[in-house]
Amino acid sequence: MCAASIVLSGCGWFGDRFSKTEEPQKMSVESLYKRAKDALTAGSYTEAIKLYETLESRFPYGVQSQQAIIDTAYAHYRLGERAQAIAAADRFIKLYPNHENVDYAYFVKGLANFIEDLGLLSFIATQDLSERDQKSAREAYTTFKTLAEKFPQSRYTADSRLRLRYLVNALSKNESHIARYYYNRGAYQAAINRAQACLTNFPNTPANEEALNVIVQSYRAMGNTQLAADTERIYMSTYKTDATDRNAAWWKFW
Repeated sequence: MCAASIVLSGCGWFGDRFSKTEEPQKMSVESLYKRAKDALTAGSYTEAIKLYETLESRFPYGVQSQQAIIDTAYAHYRLGERAQAIAAADRFIKLYPNHENVDYAYFVKGLANFIEDLGLLSFIATQDLSERDQKSAREAYTTFKTLAEKFPQSRYTADSRLRLRYLVNALSKNESHIARYYYNRGAYQAAINRAQACLTNFPNTPANEEALNVIVQSYRAMGNTQLAADTERIYMSTYKTDATDRNAAWWKFW
């Protein structure tokens, strides 16, 4: 019944008083927003972005223009346009830090970095691990952590916490892999430094075992038997007689 009377009386939040053929430059803010939202819902993300941009330029103030920013961020995210998605989300967060939907802006920003992170941390054999940039993974971690801490009751917090658990373990694993990369190439001090970064920045994660192993082997290769023995004692104590303590992951900060 709603569909049958949509042209006459409207249907949905704003209604649709105009034909789909009407030019966006001539539409009311309500109709323009609805058309953009319909395009977004239908998966026509490029069209939605263009309509939201038109809405913002014609009607820069009001609830529709505010929502247009965050919807644009989501559309860019779905198109795989990471930089644009993050930029739009950041703009919304900066302009409307107390908006009721600002938690969603953080979530979209985190997702954009998280998707990039999945490629970053896939350990493709054709690329040296030492060349991998962890920036997007760390930004995703920071964004999801902020969301979980600032908005504990948000509908997006549970999902953010799950992604945080993945990220902290993935970042730790990445550090240990890079440490092993340096060790295999004879750069023992660099291997030790990277392994220690894994232990310091991501304690009580599974990759710590590999990091300690790299440190022991690196000290041995350098001829530093005392430090190798000291580190090996820590390794044996942690993973042979006290392994149950590894269950207390450090990312359980809430």
